[in-house]
Amino acid sequence: MKFNTQVRTLRATLLVASVLFAAYFSTLAQSNNTTVTYLQAGKPDAIVLLAPPPLPDSPEQAAEMDEVRAVYHAASSNDMAIAYSEKKFSIFTFAPAIGDFFQPGKFPKAEAFFERVQKQAEIVTDGAKNYFKRPRPFTTDPSLANGKLEKSFSYPSGHSTESMVLGLVLADLFPDRHEAILAKARSIGWHRVEIARHYLTDIYAGRVLAQAIVREMKVNPDFQKDFAEAQAEIATSQSIKN
Repeated sequence: MKFNTQVRTLRATLLVASVLFAAYFSTLAQSNNTTVTYLQAGKPDAIVLLAPPPLPDSPEQAAEMDEVRAVYHAASSNDMAIAYSEKKFSIFTFAPAIGDFFQPGKFPKAEAFFERVQKQAEIVTDGAKNYFKRPRPFTTDPSLANGKLEKSFSYPSGHSTESMVLGLVLADLFPDRHEAILAKARSIGWHRVEIARHYLTDIYAGRVLAQAIVREMKVNPDFQKDFAEAQAEIATSQSIKN
């Protein structure tokens, strides 16, 4: 009787262990799927690519600060509301330029693909920010402080970089809406100047960095495969709709 009890206990233990191992490997597989990278380590090198921002206390820096003050004080309440609403953004922020059909939840493959694209662009940009360490305008001039303030550095602009990366890839996905998509990407960067989060050179540097990021991504086989799957998913949805 005691032996049978031990056998049953051992079987139960092995069953629990097998379930736990299955769950572990399932989680690991999902984790590996979400960590697909479209960029080689160190590419693009933002530190080599980008010119340094203006030096503190230089006439160039003073002129840029004057520009930010002018833009900030000229911005309407509606402009600022839009800027605040774009604190967090995704490909669906571009829906007005693409079409009402482009909504969250309808294109799971495309959504996951662009989330990876945006995250990897963010990593590159954050590395550059932490190297250049340019204080944001509201840090240098506290009278420009408004809303919830970021603790990260200013150069290059993450919003400008990430929005243009998304815009460039979306424009390849929807070539007939190319200009409207890129105009939306540019506006996301510009809005950050209107609320004194960035200088104009931060925005321009972000656009340059975005082009380099997309160039690097496009030669990656995983990017090409995932882009093709996103493209097919959207094409299928559109054909069913029509």
